[in-house]
Amino acid sequence: MEQYNNKAIASMVLGIVSLVCIFLGYFTIIGIVCAIIGLIFAIQIRKAGELEGFKPNGMTTAGLVLNIIGLGLCALAFIACVACVGIIGTAGLYS
Repeated sequence: MEQYNNKAIASMVLGIVSLVCIFLGYFTIIGIVCAIIGLIFAIQIRKAGELEGFKPNGMTTAGLVLNIIGLGLCALAFIACVACVGIIGTAGLYS
């Protein structure tokens, strides 16, 4: 049970890190990676709960939600950053 609590804490922390990375431009890549790893941890805990017959705690649910939100927003922010850099790059060609 202790290993699941550690994974739940790690999942939640990775979700928070992914949300912070949204505001750091190209560091959104790090946010995407953190969110994916956090999602894997949260899903592993949920599957283990089904197999071993325990109910995952609130940290697992919080980690899952934070990672889903972080992954979506980081992906959007990354796409927006790439689009802005592309527009600025093409604007320099025609000046």
